[in-house]
Amino acid sequence: MDQNSALQSLSALSHETRLDAFRLLVRIAPEGLPAGEVGKKLGVVQNTMSAHLAVLARCDLITPHRRGRFIKYTANFKRVRELLLFLMQDCCQGAPEICEPLLETVTCGTSQKG
Repeated sequence: MDQNSALQSLSALSHETRLDAFRLLVRIAPEGLPAGEVGKKLGVVQNTMSAHLAVLARCDLITPHRRGRFIKYTANFKRVRELLLFLMQDCCQGAPEICEPLLETVTCGTSQKG
């Protein structure tokens, strides 16, 4: 990931509604939800929610999947990993124990020790 892509992703997540929608899609992964359901769960009208989801999709943080008349959105974990790696690429200065607690959290406690 380059700096411009990272800035676009971070900018998309810097809005309260978009961050809430993204976190909801992460929580319910891998199922995903249509825009109307995301909006209903967050108390946001569908057309507004669709606009917010479009911003997240343009940054590739979420992926739209057409299901008949509806578009179902899912979190794009590959892109999230790329963003986290970009943010952490210069971490630790040769001391991996600094980042180990973060890695444990991000991997749900499944990371392997060196």
